[in-house]
Amino acid sequence: MAKELLKGNVAMAEAAVRAGCEAYFGYPITPQTELLEHMAARMPELGRAFVQAESEVAAINMVYGAACTGKRVMTTSSSPGVSLMMEGISYIAGTEVPMVLIDVMRGGPGLGNIAPAQGDYTQMVHGGGHGDYKTIVLAPASVQEAIDLTALAFDLADKYRAIVVVLADGSLGQMMEPAELPEMQPLKKQLPDWAITGEPGRDRRLLTSIYLQPEDEETTNIRLQRRWMEIEANEVRYQEYFLDDAEIVLVGFGTAGRVALSAIRHARAEGIKVGLFRPVSLSPFPAEALRLVARKAKAMLVVEMNAGQMLNDVRLVTQGACPVDFYGRMGGVVPLPDEILSEIMRLARFTPHDLNGHTRAAWLDRLEVVRGAK
Repeated sequence: MAKELLKGNVAMAEAAVRAGCEAYFGYPITPQTELLEHMAARMPELGRAFVQAESEVAAINMVYGAACTGKRVMTTSSSPGVSLMMEGISYIAGTEVPMVLIDVMRGGPGLGNIAPAQGDYTQMVHGGGHGDYKTIVLAPASVQEAIDLTALAFDLADKYRAIVVVLADGSLGQMMEPAELPEMQPLKKQLPDWAITGEPGRDRRLLTSIYLQPEDEETTNIRLQRRWMEIEANEVRYQEYFLDDAEIVLVGFGTAGRVALSAIRHARAEGIKVGLFRPVSLSPFPAEALRLVARKAKAMLVVEMNAGQMLNDVRLVTQGACPVDFYGRMGGVVPLPDEILSEIMRLARFTPHDLNGHTRAAWLDRLEVVRGAK
């Protein structure tokens, strides 16, 4: 199909429709409300289910019920709204039914603001709800990638009976770019053999996350962990840019990675050998690929729109193979390419020994200079 100018939120919503989403339940919250609005128009006209619930708590429990029928179901929200869904998400994980969640992140903590941020990384990548479960988390950096990953999310959810999160931010939700939508896919005709359908004359099916006997709960957890090992082996995704000769490697996801790439192109023009490693699957994290990159680099710079939530994973993965520095903006502030370029040029002047003494306080001092507070 031909490309058209699409807003990120609308593009993800339409991608979900075309991927065969049969039921949507949600509650409005900026900066993702256009997603809900688009689903409100499209789903009824196609004879599919749309419900604006009375709250995020209600929405995720409606998703839970619909997911048990084996249909493709989805909800969308933004940071504080997703926090309210966490108990239901844990129930869905424990019941082993598929669902898709699009989280368009905003500034926080607390009610925060409606500006773009990446402060939900830890919540989405490292669980959020209670118990030993993991979600597949995909982080787009463009409207086209948001479309592609939304469609992929439904396939992965079905394949692994898993929760799949498309983790975007307010910038991506609100920006408009030329992009190509996929063809409309036919709805699923055959339901999985675990689905609750109410069909008479067959054995009773039971889906639950309640296992009162500890041994039964452990069996379920073992099954979840085995399935996650399969996901780790098969569903790692990342993008590399200018890494063939890179001495300095930037690591960033989503919008932060995209801004970093702009800075890298400017640095390359200045003769600085710098490249970008952009994780696309934040969970499973591309650990082995990043570890190999770290062994060839003189230094790494993690760029995020938070206080360094992915930074901890990068340091854990690289295991001291090279110094790992950090630059982040918080509270809904998007870093500018010039800011990141300044960080690249600063790293280019230092030796690895100099970088090993870097502290988080030093990053905060530099950030206050950028803000004009010092």
